[in-house]
Amino acid sequence: MSAHVIEIVPEAVCPEVLSRADAFAAVKAVFAAMATGDARNFPVVREALAAGGPLYGFKSGHDLAGGVLGVKAGGYWPENLARGLTNHQSVVALFDPETGQLSALVGGNYLTAVRTAAASAVSIRHLARADARVLGMVGAGHQSAFQLRAAAEVHRFERVLAWNPHPEMLPKLAAVAAEIGLPFAAVEREQLCAEADVIITITSAFEPLLLADWIRPGTHLACMGTDTRGKQEVDAALLARAQVLTDEVAQSVSIGEAQHAMGRGLITAADVTAIGAVITGAHPGRRDSEAITLFDGTGVALQDLAAAAMALRRAREGGLASKATL
Repeated sequence: MSAHVIEIVPEAVCPEVLSRADAFAAVKAVFAAMATGDARNFPVVREALAAGGPLYGFKSGHDLAGGVLGVKAGGYWPENLARGLTNHQSVVALFDPETGQLSALVGGNYLTAVRTAAASAVSIRHLARADARVLGMVGAGHQSAFQLRAAAEVHRFERVLAWNPHPEMLPKLAAVAAEIGLPFAAVEREQLCAEADVIITITSAFEPLLLADWIRPGTHLACMGTDTRGKQEVDAALLARAQVLTDEVAQSVSIGEAQHAMGRGLITAADVTAIGAVITGAHPGRRDSEAITLFDGTGVALQDLAAAAMALRRAREGGLASKATL
């Protein structure tokens, strides 16, 4: 049997080759492909390795329009920061859709952060009010900096308010805001909700951090942290008040933020809309300036595959994709 050559884009190379703009374009395109039926995610496998410990799983899918087939393997290790590692660890494997042969391996840690930020940025671009000026950040972990940078690139914000359960982490986020020229203030959650026009939640919470009564009419929320059964960032009652959009409806109502409102009978799956329908024009998006819009960003395989395929393309163009023989 002849040797098989695969391409490799190491983790260290990914930030060099995949820009935020590229990630935004890739994620937006694949959300649209999902809405038209040209791309689909396969069932997610996600399991706890120990109570309160690491989460490990697989996300896979096929983008017929983009010619991409693959799987991301990895998860969340809560003790990794103490080890000098990021909590999210993963790798993306891409396969030839025609033959099934492995074609590439792409580091998944940076991709996970940049594609998650791209998804919330897509929601801000399509759902936030044009006159939104104050960005609220709930969470100040590793991914928060990606979220802040991506949001600032797609919308003209004038200041940033932030809250984190561990306040000592906020100065790092403040430094990012200063770097991109936005005034920053650490505030309590209720004040953040009272003043922010757009709110991004990016935590690993298992209880609501924001109450429904705190959210003003016209606010857009991008809830990006809930991707597992039991996780929760906002009051379930908020979803009954809001226009709820998501990356994938089936995932939103089972492991996303909508799982809790569904469990309490506050909404049904029919109340949740795929954001791809807004991108393609099949859904009008924001109802009016008073509507609360909520994007339930659960994180789907196709985001990872689209980002990995784009990173591979850029690495090839720059001569940074290495090769190995199987």
